[in-house]
Amino acid sequence: MFDRVAELTVRWPRAVLVVASVLVAAMSVVGVGAFGKLVGGGFDDPDSQSTQASRVIDEKFGGEANLVLLVSSGTRRVTDPAVEQDGRQLVADLRKEPELGNIVSYWDTQSDSLLARDGRSAMVLAHVKGDESTREEHAHDIIDTYTGRYEGLTVKAGGGTAVGAELSEQVLKDLLLAEIIAVPVTLLLLLIVFGGVVAALLPLAIGTVAVAGTFAELALLGSVTDVSVFSINLTTALGLGLGIDYALLMISRFREQLALGTSVPDAVRTTVHTAGRTVVFSAGTVAVALTALLVFPQYFLRSFAYAGVGVVVIAAVGTLFVMPALLMLLGHRINSGRLPWPKADRHRRRAPFWGRLAGTVMRRPVLTSVPVLAVLLLAAAPLLGVTFGTPDERVLPEDAASRQVSTALQEDFEGDDEAAIQVVADGSVNYEAVDAYAGKLSLLDGVVRVEAATGTYAQGRAQAPGPANEALERPDAQRVTVIGTAPPKSDSAQSLVRAVRDVAAPAGSKEVLVGGGDAELLDTKESIASRLPLAGGLVAVTTFILLFLFTGSIVQPLRALALNIISLAAAIGAMTWIFQDGHLSSVLGFTAQPMDTSMTVLLFCIAFGLSMDYEVFVTSRIKELHDEGESTKDAVVHGLGHTGKIVSAAACLLAVGFFAFATAKVSFMQMFGLGSGLAILIDAIAVRGVLLPAAMRLLGRSAWYAPGPLRKFHQRFGISENGPASSHATAGVDPMSMKESARNA
Repeated sequence: MFDRVAELTVRWPRAVLVVASVLVAAMSVVGVGAFGKLVGGGFDDPDSQSTQASRVIDEKFGGEANLVLLVSSGTRRVTDPAVEQDGRQLVADLRKEPELGNIVSYWDTQSDSLLARDGRSAMVLAHVKGDESTREEHAHDIIDTYTGRYEGLTVKAGGGTAVGAELSEQVLKDLLLAEIIAVPVTLLLLLIVFGGVVAALLPLAIGTVAVAGTFAELALLGSVTDVSVFSINLTTALGLGLGIDYALLMISRFREQLALGTSVPDAVRTTVHTAGRTVVFSAGTVAVALTALLVFPQYFLRSFAYAGVGVVVIAAVGTLFVMPALLMLLGHRINSGRLPWPKADRHRRRAPFWGRLAGTVMRRPVLTSVPVLAVLLLAAAPLLGVTFGTPDERVLPEDAASRQVSTALQEDFEGDDEAAIQVVADGSVNYEAVDAYAGKLSLLDGVVRVEAATGTYAQGRAQAPGPANEALERPDAQRVTVIGTAPPKSDSAQSLVRAVRDVAAPAGSKEVLVGGGDAELLDTKESIASRLPLAGGLVAVTTFILLFLFTGSIVQPLRALALNIISLAAAIGAMTWIFQDGHLSSVLGFTAQPMDTSMTVLLFCIAFGLSMDYEVFVTSRIKELHDEGESTKDAVVHGLGHTGKIVSAAACLLAVGFFAFATAKVSFMQMFGLGSGLAILIDAIAVRGVLLPAAMRLLGRSAWYAPGPLRKFHQRFGISENGPASSHATAGVDPMSMKESARNA
């Protein structure tokens, strides 16, 4: 395959670029439609009990409250006749909206739970109809129409749908700001790394191909399945970053071949056979890590697999075809537009920093690696106290309207009806059974009251007759609402959900489903936790197989997996210290809360894949030198001397794209960006620079061990950078002089 790709790009480079340009233009046209097809939400398991409860409530009871309008009257009480008139007019207008259902207000029910303690604010609850995407569209229209000043009232919107709508809008703003920051900084760093304008611009071409292609993929997928709007963030950051990583590797190898006196066509062939092969294999390891996200039922996580695998594959294909064609046309002009950086002296050329560092580590592996391990383990220590949650209004800035409404509901009202536990008893249940069941629920610790068609209950006794309305009763189902005192998403609120589920179902019911926001949180955590072993096992096994095929050793994959786990634990531990424990909250402007379950899983998969990306970059060169006859020690020193600068530069460039998300106002995007960037730098510097050479030194010759049958299997089916490329690489050049020159390059 690599022979054919090399010959294609050498013989017809212009044709390759013309075809690529047409494809990019077509993908850009299709990709523009992605923004209109991606949806918010997707954090819940569609098969969980809470989701099933929500589905039954939507079908049989008109839907549960997902929009809260907080209506304030200033200094007057909402019972004032003039205020009441305005409030009733607001409710009447809301009932005319076809997108709303199950509208309940204080002025209709006179329920104390819908009236603030000071009597100057009241709640209007409503259900916004539609699926995830249409609900947000409807919510935007309702919020734009009714919030702010309405008649003589002040209206603010909150609730799950309002939070989701505001969250999606804020994410797009954060993405735009992050790109405005990241692109110029990345271009500046490219100029510094390459020292020339022409070479610095080439990686951006690959990044453009990757981003345009992935947007087109997401637009097509969004037409047939739910794809999260948050996948855009990964597409831009990873597309630009991997495009730069892969292009950097190709350009560096091409320049190296030119410096050896190789002709341009042969330099392109060698680059395809060596760096191109590494790019393809590296992309495979990243894609494998991201594919593990498909085992989770939440389309929020699955969307990142769609985007991540797509961007990796497209970046690799673009690098394999477009970059060699560009290099063939440019030839020695790749060095055009050189900037006046000081040239390195001869000693520095002979002993690159990363080679010298590797040599020092190989001489004293224990002395150099133990302090690094100690720092990483210290950074990982906060994981001992980690707790997990799901996104709510606290991920938004404090001045967000939906967050302000949520705060007011918790502080000024007796029990939060919008955050209530929703219980659905499926089947024809008689009033006596519902009455007994509701009475049992009202006796649970932390319950303020229980509402059912048979009445309102507190402390086991009926306090008011049943409302007998459509929201609570159907011939084939009964709905019971449990209002508690615990703050939403708290441990005590989740404990109450478990307690409700433990209460025996009412006689005659076929099935009892418990839903609501806290039930969704509980089910989401259990759903993700139950699939983590499968996802982790898939990543570990497939990575092991791929690295074995690449290295021919069973020790190298184990060493790589162990070092990656250490570096990832350090990065995620640092994020726990910052975002859960609240350190740096005043600097970054977020509210401390449990680690977001989905984003933590995503962070692990992304960082793991990128760590393996750099693992392949470094190990491929070490193995190449080892196969040429160098000892393990020399192969590591010279291999890191060649690739250390590439890996560190690539890591810095990729980290910039992720660190730009620190400017976001959505806290879980800040966590993802900072965590991914930190994980990349830890791996590129601490792991590749110190722990890898230390491990290789301690392992010695056993680093390349494989049982006899596996060695034979690798000889037949393994992947190597050597072989076909050698004839091109050595054309007209003495092998020993080329090897010595490469060491000094």
